[in-house]
Amino acid sequence: MSFSRRALLGASGLATLPALPAPWAIRPAAAQAERVLRYGISMADIPQTTGQPDRGAGAYQFTGTTLYDPLVAWEMDVADRPGKLVPGLATAWEADPADRKKWVFKLRPDVKFHDGSAFDADAVIWNFEKVLNPQAPHFDNRQAAQVRPRLPSVASWRKIDAMTVEVTTRTVDSIFPYQMLWFLISSPAQYEKLGRSWERFAAEPSGTGPFRLARLVPRERAELVRNPDYWNKARLPKVDRLVLVVAPEAVTRTNALLTGQVDLIETPAPDLVPRLKQAGMRIVENVTPHVWNYHLSLLEGSPWRDLRLRRAANLAINRDEVVALMNGLAKPAVGVVDPSSPWFGRPEFQVKYDPDAARRLIAEAGYSKSSPLRTKFLIATGGSGQMLSMPMNEYIQSAWREVGIEVEFQAVELEVLYTCWRQGAAGEIARQGNITANNVAYVTSDPLYALIRFFHSNQVAPTGVNWSHYKDAETDRLIDTALNTFDPAEVDRLMAKVHERVVDQALLVFVVHDTNPHALGRAVRGYTQAQHWFQDLTTLA
Repeated sequence: MSFSRRALLGASGLATLPALPAPWAIRPAAAQAERVLRYGISMADIPQTTGQPDRGAGAYQFTGTTLYDPLVAWEMDVADRPGKLVPGLATAWEADPADRKKWVFKLRPDVKFHDGSAFDADAVIWNFEKVLNPQAPHFDNRQAAQVRPRLPSVASWRKIDAMTVEVTTRTVDSIFPYQMLWFLISSPAQYEKLGRSWERFAAEPSGTGPFRLARLVPRERAELVRNPDYWNKARLPKVDRLVLVVAPEAVTRTNALLTGQVDLIETPAPDLVPRLKQAGMRIVENVTPHVWNYHLSLLEGSPWRDLRLRRAANLAINRDEVVALMNGLAKPAVGVVDPSSPWFGRPEFQVKYDPDAARRLIAEAGYSKSSPLRTKFLIATGGSGQMLSMPMNEYIQSAWREVGIEVEFQAVELEVLYTCWRQGAAGEIARQGNITANNVAYVTSDPLYALIRFFHSNQVAPTGVNWSHYKDAETDRLIDTALNTFDPAEVDRLMAKVHERVVDQALLVFVVHDTNPHALGRAVRGYTQAQHWFQDLTTLA
Protein backbone atom coordinates (compact mmCIF):
# COMPACT_ATOMS: atom_id res chain seq x y z
CA MET A 1 0.00 0.00 0.00
CA SER A 2 1.27 3.49 -0.84
CA PHE A 3 0.07 6.97 0.04
CA SER A 4 0.53 10.44 -1.39
CA ARG A 5 3.24 12.57 0.17
CA ARG A 6 0.58 15.04 1.33
CA ALA A 7 -1.38 12.28 3.04
CA LEU A 8 1.74 10.95 4.71
CA LEU A 9 2.76 14.36 6.00
CA GLY A 10 -0.73 15.12 7.27
CA ALA A 11 -1.54 11.70 8.73
CA SER A 12 -2.38 11.46 12.42
CA GLY A 13 -2.11 8.35 14.54
CA LEU A 14 -4.32 9.74 17.29
CA ALA A 15 -7.46 8.00 16.12
CA THR A 16 -5.85 4.68 15.23
CA LEU A 17 -4.15 3.53 18.39
CA PRO A 18 -4.30 -0.27 18.32
CA ALA A 19 -5.07 -2.56 21.20
CA LEU A 20 -2.06 -3.78 23.14
CA PRO A 21 -1.00 -7.36 23.82
CA ALA A 22 -1.95 -8.37 27.34
CA PRO A 23 1.60 -9.37 28.45
CA TRP A 24 2.73 -5.75 28.29
CA ALA A 25 0.73 -4.86 31.36
CA ILE A 26 2.39 -7.48 33.53
CA ARG A 27 4.96 -6.22 35.99
CA PRO A 28 7.43 -8.64 37.58
CA ALA A 29 6.17 -10.09 40.86
CA ALA A 30 8.90 -8.35 42.82
CA ALA A 31 8.13 -4.93 41.34
CA GLN A 32 6.98 -3.48 44.67
CA ALA A 33 10.36 -4.24 46.28
CA GLU A 34 12.50 -3.39 43.27
CA ARG A 35 13.29 -0.34 41.18
CA VAL A 36 11.87 -1.59 37.84
CA LEU A 37 11.74 0.12 34.45
CA ARG A 38 9.98 -1.29 31.38
CA TYR A 39 11.48 -0.31 28.04
CA GLY A 40 9.48 -0.62 24.79
CA ILE A 41 12.03 -1.45 22.07
CA SER A 42 11.45 -1.18 18.33
CA MET A 43 12.26 -4.78 17.50
CA ALA A 44 10.16 -7.76 16.50
CA ASP A 45 12.12 -10.06 18.82
CA ILE A 46 14.65 -9.91 21.62
CA PRO A 47 18.12 -9.89 20.04
CA GLN A 48 20.34 -12.94 20.48
CA THR A 49 21.53 -13.36 24.06
CA THR A 50 24.46 -15.73 23.43
CA GLY A 51 27.12 -13.03 23.16
CA GLN A 52 26.77 -11.44 19.71
CA PRO A 53 23.38 -9.77 19.26
CA ASP A 54 21.56 -9.94 15.96
CA ARG A 55 19.22 -7.21 14.63
CA GLY A 56 21.88 -4.62 13.98
CA ALA A 57 23.95 -2.09 15.90
CA GLY A 58 20.98 -0.88 17.93
CA ALA A 59 20.68 -4.31 19.51
CA TYR A 60 24.00 -3.95 21.33
CA GLN A 61 22.40 -1.70 23.95
CA PHE A 62 19.81 -4.39 24.74
CA THR A 63 21.54 -7.79 24.90
CA GLY A 64 25.10 -6.74 24.12
CA THR A 65 26.75 -4.30 26.50
CA THR A 66 24.17 -5.07 29.17
CA LEU A 67 25.14 -8.75 29.54
CA TYR A 68 28.65 -8.64 28.09
CA ASP A 69 31.74 -6.50 27.68
CA PRO A 70 34.16 -5.96 24.77
CA LEU A 71 37.93 -5.74 25.10
CA VAL A 72 37.82 -2.16 23.82
CA ALA A 73 34.77 -0.14 24.90
CA TRP A 74 33.07 3.06 23.81
CA GLU A 75 32.59 5.96 26.20
CA MET A 76 28.79 6.05 26.63
CA ASP A 77 28.19 8.22 29.70
CA VAL A 78 28.67 11.61 28.03
CA ALA A 79 26.04 13.44 25.98
CA ASP A 80 27.61 16.81 25.12
CA ARG A 81 30.42 15.50 22.89
CA PRO A 82 31.30 12.37 20.92
CA GLY A 83 32.63 9.54 23.05
CA LYS A 84 36.01 7.93 22.58
CA LEU A 85 37.63 4.53 22.87
CA VAL A 86 38.14 3.51 26.51
CA PRO A 87 39.42 0.38 28.23
CA GLY A 88 36.97 -2.48 28.57
CA LEU A 89 38.10 -6.01 29.35
CA ALA A 90 41.47 -4.91 28.00
CA THR A 91 43.25 -2.26 30.06
CA ALA A 92 45.63 -1.32 27.22
CA TRP A 93 46.37 -2.14 23.58
CA GLU A 94 48.99 -1.14 21.04
CA ALA A 95 50.39 -2.13 17.66
CA ASP A 96 53.88 -3.63 17.81
CA PRO A 97 56.27 -0.96 16.41
CA ALA A 98 58.33 -3.75 14.79
CA ASP A 99 55.28 -5.25 13.07
CA ARG A 100 52.24 -3.00 12.89
CA LYS A 101 50.00 -5.94 12.02
CA LYS A 102 50.41 -7.37 15.52
CA TRP A 103 48.23 -5.83 18.24
CA VAL A 104 48.86 -6.72 21.89
CA PHE A 105 45.97 -6.51 24.38
CA LYS A 106 46.62 -6.46 28.14
CA LEU A 107 43.62 -7.98 29.90
CA ARG A 108 41.87 -6.76 33.02
CA PRO A 109 42.61 -8.88 36.11
CA ASP A 110 40.10 -10.09 38.71
CA VAL A 111 37.04 -10.07 36.44
CA LYS A 112 34.45 -12.81 36.85
CA PHE A 113 31.75 -14.07 34.52
CA HIS A 114 28.19 -14.23 35.87
CA ASP A 115 28.69 -17.96 36.55
CA GLY A 116 31.68 -17.21 38.79
CA SER A 117 34.39 -18.41 36.42
CA ALA A 118 37.43 -16.24 35.74
CA PHE A 119 37.96 -14.04 32.71
CA ASP A 120 41.41 -14.56 31.16
CA ALA A 121 43.30 -15.01 27.90
CA ASP A 122 41.92 -18.50 27.40
CA ALA A 123 38.40 -17.06 27.42
CA VAL A 124 39.34 -14.47 24.80
CA ILE A 125 40.89 -17.10 22.52
CA TRP A 126 37.82 -19.33 22.99
CA ASN A 127 35.58 -16.43 21.93
CA PHE A 128 37.62 -15.72 18.79
CA GLU A 129 37.33 -19.41 17.91
CA LYS A 130 33.57 -19.27 18.61
CA VAL A 131 32.93 -16.77 15.82
CA LEU A 132 35.91 -16.95 13.43
CA ASN A 133 36.93 -20.62 13.28
CA PRO A 134 34.30 -22.88 11.66
CA GLN A 135 36.32 -25.94 12.69
CA ALA A 136 36.12 -25.13 16.40
CA PRO A 137 33.80 -27.53 18.28
CA HIS A 138 31.96 -24.59 19.88
CA PHE A 139 31.71 -22.50 16.68
CA ASP A 140 28.31 -20.81 16.47
CA ASN A 141 27.28 -19.79 12.98
CA ARG A 142 24.47 -17.53 14.25
CA GLN A 143 26.89 -15.45 16.29
CA ALA A 144 29.55 -15.59 13.58
CA ALA A 145 27.11 -14.20 11.00
CA GLN A 146 26.65 -11.11 13.17
CA VAL A 147 30.21 -10.28 14.13
CA ARG A 148 32.41 -11.68 11.36
CA PRO A 149 31.63 -8.75 8.99
CA ARG A 150 32.49 -6.39 11.86
CA LEU A 151 35.99 -7.92 12.23
CA PRO A 152 37.30 -7.81 8.64
CA SER A 153 40.91 -7.19 9.67
CA VAL A 154 41.37 -10.14 12.03
CA ALA A 155 43.70 -12.79 10.55
CA SER A 156 44.81 -14.74 13.63
CA TRP A 157 44.98 -14.66 17.41
CA ARG A 158 47.12 -16.24 20.10
CA LYS A 159 47.64 -16.28 23.84
CA ILE A 160 50.89 -14.72 25.02
CA ASP A 161 50.32 -15.35 28.73
CA ALA A 162 47.40 -15.72 31.12
CA MET A 163 46.41 -12.05 30.79
CA THR A 164 47.79 -11.06 27.37
CA VAL A 165 46.60 -11.85 23.86
CA GLU A 166 47.94 -10.92 20.46
CA VAL A 167 45.73 -10.31 17.42
CA THR A 168 47.30 -10.20 13.95
CA THR A 169 45.53 -8.21 11.26
CA ARG A 170 45.48 -9.13 7.56
CA THR A 171 47.20 -5.88 6.66
CA VAL A 172 48.42 -2.88 8.62
CA ASP A 173 45.27 -1.26 10.01
CA SER A 174 45.72 1.86 12.11
CA ILE A 175 42.02 2.01 13.09
CA PHE A 176 41.71 -1.67 14.01
CA PRO A 177 40.76 -1.03 17.70
CA TYR A 178 37.38 0.30 16.52
CA GLN A 179 36.53 -3.19 15.29
CA MET A 180 37.00 -4.61 18.77
CA LEU A 181 34.03 -2.59 20.06
CA TRP A 182 31.77 -5.24 18.51
CA PHE A 183 33.52 -8.36 19.84
CA LEU A 184 31.81 -9.38 23.10
CA ILE A 185 33.09 -12.03 25.50
CA SER A 186 30.90 -14.89 26.77
CA SER A 187 31.77 -17.58 29.31
CA PRO A 188 33.41 -20.84 28.18
CA ALA A 189 32.65 -22.39 31.58
CA GLN A 190 28.91 -21.71 31.29
CA TYR A 191 28.87 -23.22 27.79
CA GLU A 192 30.47 -26.41 29.17
CA LYS A 193 28.14 -26.46 32.17
CA LEU A 194 25.08 -26.31 29.88
CA GLY A 195 26.13 -29.31 27.84
CA ARG A 196 27.81 -27.34 25.07
CA SER A 197 24.45 -26.11 23.86
CA TRP A 198 24.08 -22.58 22.49
CA GLU A 199 20.31 -23.01 22.70
CA ARG A 200 20.52 -23.58 26.45
CA PHE A 201 23.12 -20.82 26.76
CA ALA A 202 20.65 -18.35 25.19
CA ALA A 203 18.27 -18.93 28.13
CA GLU A 204 21.04 -18.89 30.76
CA PRO A 205 23.78 -16.66 29.32
CA SER A 206 26.90 -15.69 31.19
CA GLY A 207 29.00 -12.66 30.40
CA THR A 208 30.90 -10.14 32.49
CA GLY A 209 28.39 -7.30 32.01
CA PRO A 210 26.47 -5.03 34.42
CA PHE A 211 23.20 -6.96 34.02
CA ARG A 212 22.28 -10.65 34.17
CA LEU A 213 19.43 -12.24 32.26
CA ALA A 214 16.67 -13.33 34.65
CA ARG A 215 14.00 -14.30 32.13
CA LEU A 216 13.65 -14.56 28.37
CA VAL A 217 10.34 -14.89 26.53
CA PRO A 218 11.09 -14.90 22.77
CA ARG A 219 9.20 -12.28 20.76
CA GLU A 220 7.85 -10.80 23.97
CA ARG A 221 10.33 -9.72 26.65
CA ALA A 222 13.66 -10.07 28.40
CA GLU A 223 14.12 -9.25 32.08
CA LEU A 224 17.57 -8.04 33.08
CA VAL A 225 18.60 -7.77 36.71
CA ARG A 226 21.39 -5.75 38.26
CA ASN A 227 24.76 -7.51 38.63
CA PRO A 228 25.99 -6.26 42.03
CA ASP A 229 29.40 -7.85 41.46
CA TYR A 230 30.14 -5.99 38.23
CA TRP A 231 33.82 -5.11 37.95
CA ASN A 232 33.25 -1.51 36.77
CA LYS A 233 31.62 0.20 39.75
CA ALA A 234 31.06 3.37 37.68
CA ARG A 235 28.66 1.35 35.47
CA LEU A 236 26.64 -0.39 38.17
CA PRO A 237 22.98 -0.18 37.05
CA LYS A 238 20.83 2.36 38.86
CA VAL A 239 17.74 0.15 38.53
CA ASP A 240 17.26 -3.33 39.97
CA ARG A 241 15.39 -4.77 37.01
CA LEU A 242 15.08 -3.63 33.40
CA VAL A 243 12.34 -5.26 31.31
CA LEU A 244 12.82 -5.07 27.55
CA VAL A 245 9.40 -5.26 25.89
CA VAL A 246 9.16 -6.13 22.19
CA ALA A 247 7.19 -3.36 20.44
CA PRO A 248 8.10 -3.06 16.76
CA GLU A 249 5.18 -0.82 15.69
CA ALA A 250 5.72 2.87 16.51
CA VAL A 251 2.12 3.85 17.27
CA THR A 252 1.55 0.78 19.45
CA ARG A 253 4.81 1.46 21.26
CA THR A 254 3.89 5.10 21.84
CA ASN A 255 0.42 4.18 23.06
CA ALA A 256 1.99 1.77 25.55
CA LEU A 257 3.90 4.68 27.07
CA LEU A 258 0.85 6.93 27.12
CA THR A 259 -1.19 4.28 28.93
CA GLY A 260 1.54 3.44 31.44
CA GLN A 261 2.28 -0.07 30.21
CA VAL A 262 5.94 0.81 29.66
CA ASP A 263 8.12 3.51 31.22
CA LEU A 264 10.17 4.56 28.21
CA ILE A 265 10.38 3.83 24.50
CA GLU A 266 12.75 4.38 21.61
CA THR A 267 11.60 6.06 18.37
CA PRO A 268 8.15 7.36 19.31
CA ALA A 269 5.55 7.87 16.58
CA PRO A 270 6.37 11.40 15.35
CA ASP A 271 2.77 12.58 15.06
CA LEU A 272 2.15 11.57 18.66
CA VAL A 273 5.08 13.61 20.06
CA PRO A 274 2.83 16.60 20.97
CA ARG A 275 0.53 14.27 22.86
CA LEU A 276 3.49 12.73 24.69
CA LYS A 277 4.71 16.16 25.76
CA GLN A 278 1.22 17.16 26.84
CA ALA A 279 1.13 14.04 29.02
CA GLY A 280 4.37 15.07 30.75
CA MET A 281 6.75 12.77 28.87
CA ARG A 282 10.27 13.94 28.02
CA ILE A 283 11.62 13.61 24.47
CA VAL A 284 15.36 13.00 24.48
CA GLU A 285 17.47 12.98 21.32
CA ASN A 286 21.08 13.64 20.38
CA VAL A 287 23.48 13.91 17.47
CA THR A 288 23.85 10.39 16.18
CA PRO A 289 26.46 9.03 13.72
CA HIS A 290 23.91 7.16 11.64
CA VAL A 291 22.53 7.49 8.11
CA TRP A 292 19.23 6.29 6.62
CA ASN A 293 19.90 5.53 2.98
CA TYR A 294 19.62 3.12 0.06
CA HIS A 295 22.53 0.94 -1.06
CA LEU A 296 22.39 0.70 -4.87
CA SER A 297 23.52 -2.33 -6.85
CA LEU A 298 26.34 -1.66 -9.31
CA LEU A 299 26.31 -5.15 -10.81
CA GLU A 300 26.01 -5.67 -14.55
CA GLY A 301 22.37 -5.20 -15.53
CA SER A 302 21.50 -2.86 -12.65
CA PRO A 303 20.03 0.50 -13.74
CA TRP A 304 22.08 2.14 -11.00
CA ARG A 305 25.32 1.70 -12.95
CA ASP A 306 24.19 4.92 -14.64
CA LEU A 307 25.49 7.91 -12.65
CA ARG A 308 22.66 10.06 -14.00
CA LEU A 309 20.05 7.83 -12.39
CA ARG A 310 21.92 7.69 -9.08
CA ARG A 311 22.13 11.46 -8.93
CA ALA A 312 18.50 11.85 -10.01
CA ALA A 313 17.33 9.55 -7.21
CA ASN A 314 19.12 11.83 -4.74
CA LEU A 315 17.81 15.07 -6.26
CA ALA A 316 14.18 13.91 -6.26
CA ILE A 317 13.87 13.76 -2.46
CA ASN A 318 12.78 16.73 -0.36
CA ARG A 319 14.63 15.88 2.85
CA ASP A 320 13.00 18.71 4.77
CA GLU A 321 9.65 17.02 4.17
CA VAL A 322 11.08 13.70 5.37
CA VAL A 323 12.18 15.50 8.56
CA ALA A 324 8.67 16.96 8.83
CA LEU A 325 7.26 13.45 8.44
CA MET A 326 9.43 12.56 11.44
CA ASN A 327 8.08 15.62 13.33
CA GLY A 328 11.60 17.02 13.47
CA LEU A 329 13.19 13.85 14.86
CA ALA A 330 15.77 13.61 12.05
CA LYS A 331 18.27 15.75 10.12
CA PRO A 332 18.70 15.96 6.33
CA ALA A 333 21.64 13.90 5.03
CA VAL A 334 23.87 15.28 2.29
CA GLY A 335 26.36 12.45 2.46
CA VAL A 336 27.26 9.43 4.53
CA VAL A 337 28.39 11.68 7.39
CA ASP A 338 27.25 15.13 8.50
CA PRO A 339 29.14 18.18 7.15
CA SER A 340 30.48 18.74 10.67
CA SER A 341 32.42 15.46 10.42
CA PRO A 342 36.18 15.60 9.72
CA TRP A 343 35.52 13.00 7.00
CA PHE A 344 32.99 15.03 5.02
CA GLY A 345 35.41 16.87 2.72
CA ARG A 346 34.22 19.09 -0.14
CA PRO A 347 32.14 17.05 -2.58
CA GLU A 348 31.32 18.70 -5.91
CA PHE A 349 27.89 17.06 -6.22
CA GLN A 350 25.42 18.83 -3.97
CA VAL A 351 22.83 16.49 -2.46
CA LYS A 352 19.68 18.64 -2.41
CA TYR A 353 16.07 18.78 -3.58
CA ASP A 354 15.96 19.68 -7.27
CA PRO A 355 13.18 17.72 -9.02
CA ASP A 356 13.65 19.56 -12.34
CA ALA A 357 17.29 18.50 -12.47
CA ALA A 358 16.22 14.97 -11.52
CA ARG A 359 13.75 14.88 -14.44
CA ARG A 360 16.42 16.11 -16.87
CA LEU A 361 18.87 13.43 -15.78
CA ILE A 362 16.20 10.74 -15.98
CA ALA A 363 15.25 11.93 -19.48
CA GLU A 364 18.91 11.77 -20.53
CA ALA A 365 18.96 8.17 -19.29
CA GLY A 366 15.93 7.33 -21.43
CA TYR A 367 13.08 7.42 -18.91
CA SER A 368 10.21 9.73 -17.96
CA LYS A 369 7.13 9.90 -15.76
CA SER A 370 5.11 8.33 -18.58
CA SER A 371 7.79 5.72 -19.31
CA PRO A 372 9.43 5.25 -15.90
CA LEU A 373 12.37 3.25 -14.71
CA ARG A 374 10.85 0.23 -12.97
CA THR A 375 12.84 -1.54 -10.29
CA LYS A 376 12.51 -3.26 -6.93
CA PHE A 377 14.00 -2.46 -3.51
CA LEU A 378 14.22 -4.52 -0.31
CA ILE A 379 13.12 -2.61 2.80
CA ALA A 380 12.40 -3.42 6.45
CA THR A 381 8.96 -3.35 8.02
CA GLY A 382 10.64 -1.67 11.02
CA GLY A 383 13.31 -2.15 13.65
CA SER A 384 15.91 -0.25 15.63
CA GLY A 385 17.88 2.11 13.39
CA GLN A 386 15.35 1.90 10.54
CA MET A 387 13.38 4.83 12.01
CA LEU A 388 9.81 4.90 10.57
CA SER A 389 10.67 2.54 7.76
CA MET A 390 7.31 2.12 6.04
CA PRO A 391 6.06 5.76 6.10
CA MET A 392 9.49 7.06 5.04
CA ASN A 393 9.78 4.58 2.19
CA GLU A 394 6.23 5.28 1.02
CA TYR A 395 6.94 9.01 0.99
CA ILE A 396 10.12 8.55 -1.07
CA GLN A 397 8.35 6.10 -3.39
CA SER A 398 5.82 8.85 -4.13
CA ALA A 399 8.56 11.46 -4.69
CA TRP A 400 10.40 9.22 -7.14
CA ARG A 401 7.20 8.47 -9.04
CA GLU A 402 6.87 12.20 -9.77
CA VAL A 403 10.17 12.24 -11.68
CA GLY A 404 9.98 8.89 -13.49
CA ILE A 405 11.28 6.26 -11.05
CA GLU A 406 8.73 3.58 -10.19
CA VAL A 407 10.00 1.50 -7.27
CA GLU A 408 8.27 -1.61 -5.97
CA PHE A 409 9.09 -2.36 -2.34
CA GLN A 410 9.51 -5.84 -0.90
CA ALA A 411 9.05 -5.36 2.84
CA VAL A 412 10.68 -7.95 5.10
CA GLU A 413 11.51 -8.41 8.77
CA LEU A 414 14.71 -6.61 9.77
CA GLU A 415 16.92 -9.68 10.13
CA VAL A 416 16.03 -10.77 6.58
CA LEU A 417 17.13 -7.33 5.38
CA TYR A 418 20.42 -7.75 7.25
CA THR A 419 20.92 -11.20 5.75
CA CYS A 420 20.52 -9.73 2.26
CA TRP A 421 22.94 -6.94 3.25
CA ARG A 422 25.58 -9.45 4.25
CA GLN A 423 25.04 -11.55 1.11
CA GLY A 424 25.40 -8.54 -1.18
CA ALA A 425 23.72 -7.55 -4.43
CA ALA A 426 24.83 -10.84 -6.00
CA GLY A 427 23.52 -12.91 -3.10
CA GLU A 428 20.59 -15.29 -3.13
CA ILE A 429 17.96 -12.95 -1.68
CA ALA A 430 18.73 -10.05 -4.03
CA ARG A 431 19.21 -12.28 -7.07
CA GLN A 432 16.02 -14.27 -6.65
CA GLY A 433 13.95 -11.17 -5.89
CA ASN A 434 15.44 -9.00 -8.68
CA ILE A 435 16.42 -6.52 -5.96
CA THR A 436 18.53 -3.53 -7.05
CA ALA A 437 18.76 -1.66 -3.72
CA ASN A 438 18.78 -2.45 -0.02
CA ASN A 439 17.47 0.04 2.56
CA VAL A 440 19.80 -0.61 5.51
CA ALA A 441 20.47 2.35 7.80
CA TYR A 442 23.81 2.11 9.55
CA VAL A 443 26.27 3.50 12.07
CA THR A 444 28.92 5.98 10.87
CA SER A 445 30.92 6.34 14.08
CA ASP A 446 34.40 5.70 12.68
CA PRO A 447 36.09 5.41 9.26
CA LEU A 448 35.57 1.65 9.06
CA TYR A 449 31.85 1.83 9.77
CA ALA A 450 31.21 5.00 7.78
CA LEU A 451 33.19 4.23 4.65
CA ILE A 452 35.76 1.46 4.44
CA ARG A 453 33.51 -1.58 4.77
CA PHE A 454 31.16 -0.30 2.03
CA PHE A 455 33.55 1.09 -0.57
CA HIS A 456 36.83 -0.87 -0.56
CA SER A 457 36.94 -3.56 -3.23
CA ASN A 458 38.23 -6.16 -0.76
CA GLN A 459 35.05 -5.66 1.29
CA VAL A 460 32.69 -6.85 -1.47
CA ALA A 461 29.98 -8.99 0.14
CA PRO A 462 29.98 -11.61 1.52
CA THR A 463 33.57 -10.82 2.67
CA GLY A 464 32.39 -7.47 4.00
CA VAL A 465 29.29 -5.35 3.46
CA ASN A 466 30.22 -3.67 0.19
CA TRP A 467 26.69 -4.61 -0.91
CA SER A 468 26.86 -2.70 -4.19
CA HIS A 469 30.05 -4.45 -5.46
CA TYR A 470 31.68 -1.05 -5.92
CA LYS A 471 35.27 -1.26 -7.15
CA ASP A 472 37.44 1.81 -7.70
CA ALA A 473 41.24 1.84 -7.71
CA GLU A 474 41.59 5.42 -6.40
CA THR A 475 39.16 4.79 -3.55
CA ASP A 476 41.11 1.65 -2.64
CA ARG A 477 44.39 3.61 -2.74
CA LEU A 478 43.08 6.32 -0.41
CA ILE A 479 41.73 3.78 2.08
CA ASP A 480 44.89 1.66 2.01
CA THR A 481 47.01 4.74 2.65
CA ALA A 482 44.83 5.73 5.59
CA LEU A 483 45.06 2.26 7.13
CA ASN A 484 48.85 2.48 6.99
CA THR A 485 48.87 5.93 8.62
CA PHE A 486 49.06 6.25 12.41
CA ASP A 487 48.64 10.05 12.34
CA PRO A 488 44.94 10.72 13.16
CA ALA A 489 44.87 14.05 11.30
CA GLU A 490 46.18 12.44 8.12
CA VAL A 491 43.67 9.60 8.46
CA ASP A 492 40.89 12.23 8.65
CA ARG A 493 42.19 13.99 5.53
CA LEU A 494 42.35 10.79 3.51
CA MET A 495 38.91 9.64 4.61
CA ALA A 496 37.49 13.03 3.58
CA LYS A 497 38.85 12.36 0.10
CA VAL A 498 37.10 8.98 0.12
CA HIS A 499 33.83 10.60 1.18
CA GLU A 500 34.12 13.18 -1.61
CA ARG A 501 34.30 10.35 -4.15
CA VAL A 502 31.36 8.54 -2.58
CA VAL A 503 29.14 11.64 -2.75
CA ASP A 504 30.30 12.77 -6.19
CA GLN A 505 29.53 9.34 -7.59
CA ALA A 506 26.20 9.22 -5.68
CA LEU A 507 26.96 5.65 -4.63
CA LEU A 508 24.07 5.72 -2.15
CA VAL A 509 20.79 7.57 -1.93
CA PHE A 510 21.31 9.74 1.14
CA VAL A 511 18.11 10.64 3.02
CA VAL A 512 18.40 11.60 6.71
CA HIS A 513 20.51 11.21 9.82
CA ASP A 514 18.78 9.77 12.87
CA THR A 515 18.67 11.68 16.16
CA ASN A 516 17.83 8.45 18.00
CA PRO A 517 14.80 9.89 19.83
CA HIS A 518 13.55 8.38 23.09
CA ALA A 519 10.43 9.21 25.05
CA LEU A 520 10.78 8.97 28.82
CA GLY A 521 7.81 8.60 31.14
CA ARG A 522 7.58 10.22 34.55
CA ALA A 523 8.91 7.07 36.24
CA VAL A 524 12.31 7.61 34.57
CA ARG A 525 14.41 9.87 36.77
CA GLY A 526 17.49 10.08 34.59
CA TYR A 527 19.15 8.85 31.39
CA THR A 528 22.32 9.83 29.53
CA GLN A 529 21.96 9.57 25.76
CA ALA A 530 25.35 9.27 24.11
CA GLN A 531 26.22 10.60 20.65
CA HIS A 532 26.34 7.09 19.26
CA TRP A 533 24.21 4.10 18.42
CA PHE A 534 25.78 2.44 21.46
CA GLN A 535 23.78 3.46 24.54
CA ASP A 536 24.44 2.62 28.19
CA LEU A 537 21.28 1.39 29.88
CA THR A 538 23.06 1.43 33.25
CA THR A 539 22.50 5.23 33.20
CA LEU A 540 18.72 4.74 33.40
CA ALA A 541 17.48 5.78 36.82
